[in-house]
Amino acid sequence: MVLTRRNPFAPVRAAAALMLAVMLATGLAAPRQAHALPDSFADLAERLSPAVVNISTAQRVERPGGLPPLPEGSPLDDLLRDFMERDGQPEPRTERSLGSGFVISGDGYIVTNNHVIEAADEITVIFTDGTELEATLIGTDSKTDIALLKVEPEEPLAFVSFGDSETARVGDWVLAIGNPFGLGGSVSAGIISARNRRIDAGPYDDFIQTDAAINRGNSGGPLFNMAGEVIGVNTAIISPSGGSIGIGFSVPSNIVANVVSQLREFGMTRRGWLGVRIQTVDSEMAEALGMEKPMGALVAEVTEGGPAEAGGLEVGDVIISFDGKDVSAMQDLPRMVAETPVDKVVRVTVFREGKTLTLKVTLGLLDEGGPEPIPANALPDAAPEEMVLDEIGLTLSDLSPAARGQLDLGRDVTGVLVVDVLAGSPAAEKGLQRGDVIVEVGQTPVATPKDVRDQIETARDAGRRSLLFLVLSAGDLRFVPIPVL
Repeated sequence: MVLTRRNPFAPVRAAAALMLAVMLATGLAAPRQAHALPDSFADLAERLSPAVVNISTAQRVERPGGLPPLPEGSPLDDLLRDFMERDGQPEPRTERSLGSGFVISGDGYIVTNNHVIEAADEITVIFTDGTELEATLIGTDSKTDIALLKVEPEEPLAFVSFGDSETARVGDWVLAIGNPFGLGGSVSAGIISARNRRIDAGPYDDFIQTDAAINRGNSGGPLFNMAGEVIGVNTAIISPSGGSIGIGFSVPSNIVANVVSQLREFGMTRRGWLGVRIQTVDSEMAEALGMEKPMGALVAEVTEGGPAEAGGLEVGDVIISFDGKDVSAMQDLPRMVAETPVDKVVRVTVFREGKTLTLKVTLGLLDEGGPEPIPANALPDAAPEEMVLDEIGLTLSDLSPAARGQLDLGRDVTGVLVVDVLAGSPAAEKGLQRGDVIVEVGQTPVATPKDVRDQIETARDAGRRSLLFLVLSAGDLRFVPIPVL
């Protein structure tokens, strides 16, 4: 009889093998490796650096001239006039600044930040070999802080290409090359710390955050992935000292590439225009609208004659999907619309009165100037017919002809005038002010204070905790959820 010794680890190994097979079958094995940490960044830096340039600008600023004010008949008057005539008029001084940029084509197109070259009279591009070329400004976009320059080289230039910033992941290695503090080509490495970062820099906030060292002078320089592709343009830092503390921000390449393409073709940006004024849907707003969770962008105003009106969008709709992409938050929609080609027919899915429906909208061309807000003048004396709603802290009156005149409201504006707001009341906490006009309550138009009171009572009877007020304030329409229970 042959005795065999049982291996005590056999069941463990078998279980491990089975688990590995399941993980491989279900895609749960080791996570995707983007790029391993290289032994050195030297090869990558050597290959990319020739396409990164220094941007030097000069701006002529007039010195203040003229004689200082003197009392009439002062004995110094003639003396000062003689001195000024002998010395001549003050000459303008030249202010210089430095930044970074990168070449995107062999024939000399260069990308940088708008704030690097803004108001410059002269722009000089300095290459790594010391060559200096005068640059022509092709176009700028202040909303994304991007500018496109053009130089005329004698030989084709080394250049770099844009990568897909949407595939960049938090934790990926990145390389920043630029001109910090005017020191010339400097390389720093780090990782992507966050994506979709908003820093209140403009209407299309969507930055890549990195801990790669970015300092003054790095503005306009590229942020590379490990494939040597530009995935961002270094634009801003957060720093109490002015130096890098590991919090830098880059405009994603997908935004930049779209802007650059339009600047190159048209000399300006051509953004899509939907024709709505929108606002955030918070938890209280979602509850008032009957939504399961806060998401999307609430339509507070539809521009008359605009694409949205033609497509059937209405005030009170919540846009939850645009051109096949979910609108998770209000801030997502302006960027989505701006990046969509003009005249494209897009599907817009909205939440309306408890249901979802999809509309087709043909986008227009955004007027970058934008309409001027309607001014709000001083409120007239209270109209005779007033109503005090103590529960929400409002005193209301009819919208009289005198009120329309002093508030500069057209005849097409209907609603109820806010005569007074009680300090510390629910209405005051939500920002309502004297002189506002309540246009709708509970998505129902109102024309008298009684209409407002009736809607509040109806909401209470239905057990609703808050009610949506559509308010015209300083020319802007906005929804305001006010507690009514």
